[in-house]
Amino acid sequence: MPNYRRAHVPGGTYFFTLKTERNAPIFRDPDAVKWLGSILREANENWPVVTKAMVLLPDHLHVLWSLPPGDDRYSMRWGWIKKEFTKRYLASGGIEQPISDSKQRQRRRGVWQRKFWEHTIEDEDDFQSHFDYIHWNPVKHGYVRCPADWPYSSFHRWVKAGVYEQQWGCGDRIPQTIWPQIETGE
Repeated sequence: MPNYRRAHVPGGTYFFTLKTERNAPIFRDPDAVKWLGSILREANENWPVVTKAMVLLPDHLHVLWSLPPGDDRYSMRWGWIKKEFTKRYLASGGIEQPISDSKQRQRRRGVWQRKFWEHTIEDEDDFQSHFDYIHWNPVKHGYVRCPADWPYSSFHRWVKAGVYEQQWGCGDRIPQTIWPQIETGE
């Protein structure tokens, strides 16, 4: 088994991928989308971050966060977010995926995959490629032809701010700023 270690850069900017257990399409449910949004806002009130970019797909999400100076506690934040979402989702009748006996003994639920993927942003080029990757992700997965057509994305905010053109990323070709070798755990 590999000895997995997370990078911890206080005040750093990080790219995250979180997936549902067994890739269950939980976020096809508009209520689940609302609950997650509410929980993310609550988390930000308690442990502020700057969300640079985010996209929510039916079975996973990608996020770029910048943490406050001196703070590297992203694992604590994600743990709380996943726990709170799981409680609300199951209390409302959400269906969890089957899990093994060992996961049950660990008091895990079948809503989120246990781990999440994290990458520390190294420089402006790295930031730009991950920023663009997040916004192009619904096109990559075939949900829409253009990022502007996907409702659960910070793309719309960046179009209003003049960072993107409305038609950026439309079609089958990967935008030039996205590195094909980005590994996201998908």
